[in-house]
Amino acid sequence: MTIVCTGSIAYDYLMTFPGYFKDHILTENIQTLSLSFLVNSLTKVRGGIAPNIAYTLALLGEKDPVVFGTVGEDFLDYRQWLQQNGVGVNYIKVIKDEFTASFFANTDLSNSQISSFYPGAMSYARDYSLDEFSGRPDLVVISPNDPEAMNRYVRECVEKNIPYLYDPSQQVVRMSGEDIRKGVENAYSLFVNEYEFQLLQKHTGLTQDEIGKLVKILVVTLGENGSKIFVDGKELRIPVFPVGVIIDPTGVGDAFRGGFLRGYSLGFEWELCGQIGALAATYCLEQKGTQAHTYTIPDFIQRFRTKFDDQGVLDQLLS
Repeated sequence: MTIVCTGSIAYDYLMTFPGYFKDHILTENIQTLSLSFLVNSLTKVRGGIAPNIAYTLALLGEKDPVVFGTVGEDFLDYRQWLQQNGVGVNYIKVIKDEFTASFFANTDLSNSQISSFYPGAMSYARDYSLDEFSGRPDLVVISPNDPEAMNRYVRECVEKNIPYLYDPSQQVVRMSGEDIRKGVENAYSLFVNEYEFQLLQKHTGLTQDEIGKLVKILVVTLGENGSKIFVDGKELRIPVFPVGVIIDPTGVGDAFRGGFLRGYSLGFEWELCGQIGALAATYCLEQKGTQAHTYTIPDFIQRFRTKFDDQGVLDQLLS
């Protein structure tokens, strides 16, 4: 299966705050909010939603998942890393005289985050058409990116009749309700977290039932409460996979998507896809950085079976 992952490609700057944000936010004075947090660590890591998803796909044996996006001239080492780890990099376009996008995340002791994002070269994705991809993708992942690029990829997938997974995530706050609605209406599947799902319904005017009738698969992630999969009129509950130690939540949702999509590419049952995503997410949560987790497929299968029963199906990952 040819999976093309569009979306942000970025360097992540991860910080930790040795306290709780909630202790310093005065709701009665929210209109004059002015805060600065002294952090006790800073780490620069490879990130961006498109390569994060593709990285987990590759870890689980997907052959050359494609990253499709725009980067700056500072991307050389990152490109080499992705290539060495089985991710397709031929459609990563370098923009001259620009820096690669940057994500700044500050995490407190409760794993709450305050984040900022500088788009940099990502802004040029709006001019990068899927027409430049040779061949026909089996699935396009439309994840957070330049908003105009996301709208463009929705239009192009509709015109070419290519199924796409719509993942507006944090761009729900940047895009118009009309544009988000168009993305949902034509999507094969929709992935959001619980809070984003509420915002999406508010901005589009669509109800959960209406969304469920528009898309084949609706997946809502619930943090420590796992996830829900709505498909074929059914609701499947997927618990989280037990975590050894929580290090950093950044990129956990991307790892979940990568795991889910690997199961999808092999034609697994939806519940099993969700369970694969749950374990993939746990591996990410146990490391600092969105692509710091690693495992062999036999190790993944062995650990999976300590919690879930795949009835031997995961052996297909070994072939």
